[in-house]
Amino acid sequence: MSTRTDAGARARRYTIEGQSVAAPPLEPGLYVTATPIGNLGDVTLRALATLAAADGILCEDTRVTRRLTAHFGIATPLAAYHEHNAARARPGILARLEAGEAIALVSDAGTPLISDPGFKLVREAREAGIAVTAVPGASAAVAAVSIAGLPSDRFLFAGFLPARGGERRRALERLMAVEASIVLYEAPQRIENLLTMLDEVAPDRELAVTRELTKRFEEVLTGVPAEVGARLEARDGVKGEVTVVIAPPAQTGTDEPDRAAVDEALRRALGRQSTGKAAAEVARAFGLNRRDVYARALELKDAEEE
Repeated sequence: MSTRTDAGARARRYTIEGQSVAAPPLEPGLYVTATPIGNLGDVTLRALATLAAADGILCEDTRVTRRLTAHFGIATPLAAYHEHNAARARPGILARLEAGEAIALVSDAGTPLISDPGFKLVREAREAGIAVTAVPGASAAVAAVSIAGLPSDRFLFAGFLPARGGERRRALERLMAVEASIVLYEAPQRIENLLTMLDEVAPDRELAVTRELTKRFEEVLTGVPAEVGARLEARDGVKGEVTVVIAPPAQTGTDEPDRAAVDEALRRALGRQSTGKAAAEVARAFGLNRRDVYARALELKDAEEE
């Protein structure tokens, strides 16, 4: 498709350190555009040119995106597109796209559709034959994996866990069986609850709690759940956006250990700590799956109580 030549396709401008730059016209279509997760200096030149040249920018919160566009002198009109108005707004957006407009989709921070609304718009645009283009950039999940110091060859992004206790625990238990590092987003007011639950479900699992990535008070706390939890508990609350990276399960050996030796080690461990911690200690010592050892620990406890 040729570049637009109508009045709406005229070159627009943005500024970088006081220098005005012309943004070339865009082809019609939807541009899924990543924005900084904190430090405005992380925005890409392509993202700036896209936002400046677009006919409109769809954003979760216009107030948040306006700080970015104002900083770089971008005058493109902003419109809200979020989970509460998406169904109502989507037909009008698709009509604009079908009419030949170029529209950018952004989230409050990072890459759109990564734990943000937008996938239905992308899917319906594609179904309508509208071009959808990625303008990649920052992502809190990838940034956290890159500095966590944990295995990064395979990782699963799981977004936010359910808020309710029972559902939350079941979801976490399922994730702990995945043979990959797990990346979670978490609200600051719930991070201590998550670490407490992890200490019960996978007490020996290494993790990294990253906070305020790319911002002035960026922080990475590493250790097992109890260690990191104790450090956070000593504070007067936790502030800022939190991304958690949890190490994958330990690899088990091929040789089966003596069952009697495992049972004896479990009995000793159960005599001085909780079932979960005892199972974690023995699983680590023998190179076994913690869930299997935990189940055996429960069997031993039940037998002793009979």
